[in-house]
Amino acid sequence: MNTKSLVSISDIGRDEILSLLDTARHFEENPNRRLLEGKVVATLFFEPSTRTRLSFETAVNRLGGRVIGFSDANTTSSSKGETLKDTIKMVSNYVDLIVMRHYLEGAARYASEVTDVPVINAGDGANQHPSQTMLDLYSIYKTQGTLENLTITLVGDLKYGRTVHSLLMAMRYFNPTFRFVACQELGMPMEYKIFCDENGIRYTEHRDFSPEVINSSDIIYMTRVQRERFADIMEYERVKDLYNLNNSMLSGARENMRILHPLPRVNEIAQDVDDNPHAYYFEQARNGLYARQAIICRALGITINS
Repeated sequence: MNTKSLVSISDIGRDEILSLLDTARHFEENPNRRLLEGKVVATLFFEPSTRTRLSFETAVNRLGGRVIGFSDANTTSSSKGETLKDTIKMVSNYVDLIVMRHYLEGAARYASEVTDVPVINAGDGANQHPSQTMLDLYSIYKTQGTLENLTITLVGDLKYGRTVHSLLMAMRYFNPTFRFVACQELGMPMEYKIFCDENGIRYTEHRDFSPEVINSSDIIYMTRVQRERFADIMEYERVKDLYNLNNSMLSGARENMRILHPLPRVNEIAQDVDDNPHAYYFEQARNGLYARQAIICRALGITINS
């Protein structure tokens, strides 16, 4: 496994997180830097994606590299029965870096173990999404001026939501307080609550998305209930609209509070929230470009000079 792979947010510590955020800031100031001349990056998306794939590919293009890959696994030899191992080893012959999204938990870790080419996990099932976490951290830092001592409310699908799992793990360095707002079926998995207990992370669990919760939050992180994760469509229909945020619910929110969402949204954030100054999810998506430029440079061992 290449030591510069980023499979889980736990692969990097506090200092490296802060260093990546500083690098992202440099790229926001100057996103067009020809640092990847002669480099080829593969984007292998075995699961649908819009923002993640396009932001990674834009990051490579703005850094002067080239992109190969696919966004539909049905067009590849995997549809003929080729194993993931064989696909990764074959692609490794052609590229300097692999960015991969896969529907199976642990697929990115496995891929990193069968190649010496660095692998960036762009999401593996309901497990981890570390590049999303870095853009989330960058968004939190930009809006709050700090990562320390914040109250972060996670709302909706906390069972399958890989973005909230990764964010929770990354925030262990910064003394957060979490509120988990979810129905019983979509509550935070026990393994992550144990992680909180072991790392001294304060959290409370709530069934109601109440004014008290909203008005005492620095960050509200909304999530989509992911239909693709449900084997039983009736269960999905029953829980999909339990937690919705509309403009009238924000009247008592703290001035500094910002609303994040990994997107795409369905019904969980009403359209009337978009023009509210608390809304930050579209800017959050833009921050993904700068965070992913920083991650790519880290993976390839490229140092950024101010």
